[in-house]
Amino acid sequence: MTPALRVPEELSARVPAEQRGPGLRRDDVRLLVSRGTEVAHHAFRELPGLLRAGDVLVVNTSSTLAAAVDGWVGSARVVVHFSTRGDDGRWAVELRDPDGRGTTRARAGGPAGTRVRLPGAVLVLEEPQSGRGERLWWARVSAPDAPARTAGRGPAAAAPARGAVADVPALLREHGRPIRYSYTERDQPLSVYQTVFALPSPDGSGSAEMPSAARPFTAALVAELVSRGVQFAPVTLHTGVASAEAHEPPYPERFSVPEASARLVDAVRAGGGRVIAVGTTAVRAVESAAGADGVVRAREGWTDLVVTPERGVRAVDGLLTGLHEPEASHLLMLRAVAGRAVVERSYEAALNGRYLWHEFGDVHLLLPGNPLTHRIAPATRGENAVSAV
Repeated sequence: MTPALRVPEELSARVPAEQRGPGLRRDDVRLLVSRGTEVAHHAFRELPGLLRAGDVLVVNTSSTLAAAVDGWVGSARVVVHFSTRGDDGRWAVELRDPDGRGTTRARAGGPAGTRVRLPGAVLVLEEPQSGRGERLWWARVSAPDAPARTAGRGPAAAAPARGAVADVPALLREHGRPIRYSYTERDQPLSVYQTVFALPSPDGSGSAEMPSAARPFTAALVAELVSRGVQFAPVTLHTGVASAEAHEPPYPERFSVPEASARLVDAVRAGGGRVIAVGTTAVRAVESAAGADGVVRAREGWTDLVVTPERGVRAVDGLLTGLHEPEASHLLMLRAVAGRAVVERSYEAALNGRYLWHEFGDVHLLLPGNPLTHRIAPATRGENAVSAV
């Protein structure tokens, strides 16, 4: 975005739509619609009339975790944000300092060996999650009388020693709360952060932060979309933490694109229909499963794919998303889908129209122009880095 574009503090959505007045529902948010550089203003519940029979919406079924837990390093209180569950039983975590207002502020990461006392458990930092910095660390959580032991490096390391790992999902259910950032007004129950598409994961994995583009959907709206011939392709991507102060690209995240969804996306594209992702997480998942030939195949594993204008998109025609900070890496993905001019024009319109930002805010629908000019040719080496399992 241009350096002059700044989002005023008063445009941060501080509470969910249904708490802003009597009789309001989740779908009582505004919908900015961009077709090329043309912008229109709608209510979100008008979405069924803006889509076509045969369109497919790619939706993320990851459920949101109560990922923030109070802990202590020595006598100092900290808040642990649980980000991502590794294949070896460890979790990527971020330690943060409470700010006295119910939210948190950034804290220096590490060092290795730092012990954090949690309710009924002990967390030990082992190593940074990646070489990009030390904000997120791989950590092992054990019962107080079970010493933690290192079992390898990275998300796909060997299984941990028997008895060393505590039941983190149970810990989060009993002692956790949703991650909350400073622009929100108060803590909210976990149900506020679950989308209508959320499904529990058998191993307790989930998203540290809500796949928020899908939040305005209600069961009634989904039923209306289905009745009009709009189809749904469920995928899963468990998103990690993205602190408000940091706008670095996303870390590796676990994803799954099932066979039925891959076949549906390919069939719609072959028939000239539109594939519209609900949220940047859905884009990342389906694009991680798209080969250099543009065909989406069933796939699961870890992805460190970052969708940029240079990389482009292979499977997605449109995007339904929230409004992101001008510095956020998500905007690179929006430019990949629609182009820089479209994104800048739409964000100027959102500011002028006093749209609300962040996870409880208003929504932006980017639809393709005619003809489809944004799809890229088959990609070359190294542009879709996925570790499949």
